[in-house]
Amino acid sequence: MKIKINLAALGRSKWYEYLLRFAFGGAVTALTGVIAKRWGPEVGGLFLAFPAIFPAAATLLEKHEEQKKLRTGKTKILRAREIAGVDAAGAAMGSIGLIAFGAVVWGWVATDHPVAIVLGVATLGWLLTAVTVWAIHETIWRRLRMKLFSAPRHAGHPGLARQSSENRRSDE
Repeated sequence: MKIKINLAALGRSKWYEYLLRFAFGGAVTALTGVIAKRWGPEVGGLFLAFPAIFPAAATLLEKHEEQKKLRTGKTKILRAREIAGVDAAGAAMGSIGLIAFGAVVWGWVATDHPVAIVLGVATLGWLLTAVTVWAIHETIWRRLRMKLFSAPRHAGHPGLARQSSENRRSDE
């Protein structure tokens, strides 16, 4: 999978979809503040890990993919859900990076280091962890695909390679 920035994708969303993401993220942030004020920063911190934008983004991704398939005459709702699932996998990998971020801040915040440096190192820790988890996932997934889709038909699962390639073509 090649990572790239697609600025044209910004134009595919309607203004109210951006508003929905902003409102959902703001509501989660405000709720986290209320929880932290009522039960303390430790409990509030647990809710900081809630994916504030992901639920809105996943539903919008699914909706856009369904609309795209309808325009082309296809009704592959499954494909739209797969795309939302891929987005969820990315969010999970980023969340693992968030653990590294939290660990760095938690360990360094009480030291004499300036807050800007602590946050910078924590952000770098998040980035390195998330990218490493993604790279490991890609390596494992690539090997798994090679085993599943290039296996001879007579090896354990007759027709697996043929069936898998047919399924891929029908989803595109």
